[in-house]
Amino acid sequence: MADLFTITAPLTIRPPGGERRIMAHWFPHGEGLVYFDLYWHEGDPEQTIHRVAGPIGGDGPWKVGDHVVQVLGCHGSDPALAMAYEQWQSYLSAPQTDYPPPPLIAAIARRMGCDTGSD
Repeated sequence: MADLFTITAPLTIRPPGGERRIMAHWFPHGEGLVYFDLYWHEGDPEQTIHRVAGPIGGDGPWKVGDHVVQVLGCHGSDPALAMAYEQWQSYLSAPQTDYPPPPLIAAIARRMGCDTGSD
C-alpha cells in the first residue's frame, strides 16, 4: 500500500463535482488532510490552504472523505495540469526570496493541527 504522506510524486486532488487541482504540499490531519495550492503563499490562506475531512483509504488513487487524490499524469493524460506543474517547478527553482522555507511551511501546517513529523 502506497502511503499518501510519504509519496514524492506530484499529486492532484478532485473534490466531488469539481476540477482536479495540484497539491503543492500535503500533510496528515487528525480529521483527514490539509493541502496547499500552487502559489498558495501569494494569496489568502483561507482560499489557498484547504482542510479535507474524512477517512483516508486506498493505495493510489486514494480517497479522503469524498475527495479523490491521485498521482499527476503526464502531458498525454493531463496536459494542462502537467504544464502547470512544470511551471511551478520552474518557479521554485528560480532564484527568489519570497517562497517560504520548508520549516515555515511545516509550522503553518502544525498551526492548522497537522502532524508534520517534526517538532
